[in-house]
Amino acid sequence: MDARNTLSAQDIAQACADAMWRDDRASKALGMSIVRIAPGEAVLSMPIRKDMTNGHDICHGGFMFTLADSAFAYACNSYNQRTVAQQCAVTFMRPVAAGETLTAHAIERAKAGRGGIYDVTVRDSKNVVVAEFRGHSRTISGELLGGTPAEHS
Repeated sequence: MDARNTLSAQDIAQACADAMWRDDRASKALGMSIVRIAPGEAVLSMPIRKDMTNGHDICHGGFMFTLADSAFAYACNSYNQRTVAQQCAVTFMRPVAAGETLTAHAIERAKAGRGGIYDVTVRDSKNVVVAEFRGHSRTISGELLGGTPAEHS
């Protein structure tokens, strides 16, 4: 009997996050950490370093987008099906200074067939919303927990 068949949905979500994190060089290099994982949900945080600021001396939007995108990835990959982004959009609400720590909370809004919709709210340490992100996911072949690698066409 496959041990994965006896795991709870939460155990599967955590195991998927652990499997992804092992090879997630980008999120690690940016100083991200996983705060919480649940089926269809993920919370990640990231400190904003001085080298992440732009010519206005505020956090470059690409870094906020990347934090939100990583939270989105962990949320939509929490079911042991390899899943990638199909489309994403972000709205920046407030500037963020170096030294701040951001937290991105991704939550599944809809999932049908191979597609899903996830909303990610990015907040600063005062719990103020600094960005809103919406991601559309697409499952591809393979599993995270011992399945076959994703095939690319």
